[in-house]
Amino acid sequence: MMAPKNWIGSIVLVLFVIFLGIGLASWKYGSLQTEQAASANQPEPSETVTVAVARTIDHRPHTTSIGTVLALRSISLKNELAGTVREVRLTPGQIVEAGTLLVALDVSVEEADLRAQEAQVALAKTILHRRQNLSQELATTQEEVDRARADLDVAQAQIARTKAVIAKKTIRAPFKSRVGIADIHPGQYLDEGTLLTTLQGVGEAVNVDFAVPQQVAGGLQAGDAVEILSSVTAPSVTAKIVAVDARVDPTTRNAMVRARIAGNSQVPAPGSSVRVRVPIGAMRKVVAIPVSAIRKGPGGDQVFVLAQGQDGQTRVRARQVETGPMFGDDIVIHEGLTVGEQVAAVGSFKLRDSVLVTIASTPQHPATHAQP
Repeated sequence: MMAPKNWIGSIVLVLFVIFLGIGLASWKYGSLQTEQAASANQPEPSETVTVAVARTIDHRPHTTSIGTVLALRSISLKNELAGTVREVRLTPGQIVEAGTLLVALDVSVEEADLRAQEAQVALAKTILHRRQNLSQELATTQEEVDRARADLDVAQAQIARTKAVIAKKTIRAPFKSRVGIADIHPGQYLDEGTLLTTLQGVGEAVNVDFAVPQQVAGGLQAGDAVEILSSVTAPSVTAKIVAVDARVDPTTRNAMVRARIAGNSQVPAPGSSVRVRVPIGAMRKVVAIPVSAIRKGPGGDQVFVLAQGQDGQTRVRARQVETGPMFGDDIVIHEGLTVGEQVAAVGSFKLRDSVLVTIASTPQHPATHAQP
């Protein structure tokens, strides 16, 4: 049996612990009430954004194709006759005028033959002149005169043939062009048909060939404009369609289209791969907003639309939209927005549904914008 003194001590200890717990709980409760009261007096945090207004623009849909740049005149330069190289004036990348000497083969034998044939012509002329004088005096027959004339014609034809051989062994630029890479050296023997270099016409327009689906090709005609983009940083170049192939590829169901770029400093090099923006259909009215207003959400693209909350303050509401093509800093909205609605643009990345916002500024946009 516990002694009365110990029992009383235990009760006192328990009561002390109970009162201590009640005191701590009261202090904690008071602290929480104080914090809640302080929080209630603080303003709701807001996010600062730049606002854009959904506006109407004139837009023409387009598709993109991959095209190849082709020079109007482009050849692989080869020698027609075999021979030894005597002179080379091929400088890769150099622009040469029409008639410029590029490669000369050895023609010493042909030049010797030419001198002999010129002597034959001189002799044939002398003989013919004598026969004609004798014929006037009835000292020779007409047959002898005709034979002398034929000998002269043969000698002159041999000269023409030799000069043609010399010309074929003297290779010149057929038109103003840029010289490609060459590996020809003096003293080198060239078989007939050896590839010397390539020549690409310069100072003139270039063609761009590209393929489009047959449905798109059916809406294109000569004179329509397309945009040519050679790189991400280079500005686009306008080309005019000159022909649409009458045949559709039975495998791909695509038709070839040829567009032409007028000669200018922005013309891509022949053989380059370029992107071609091809218009589809007619110009129509669409809704557009800045690209910075688009955010990627769980259900796809979305924007934050500004609206007045029940408390009268400006808040944002997340809304799903269907986006279209981009052009410059803007993007087309097919569904989800109407003209005149305000959306958060710069700063939209830090927003969430129903958050309070502060408007920094509203950029001014033109009422309409023509998009090719």
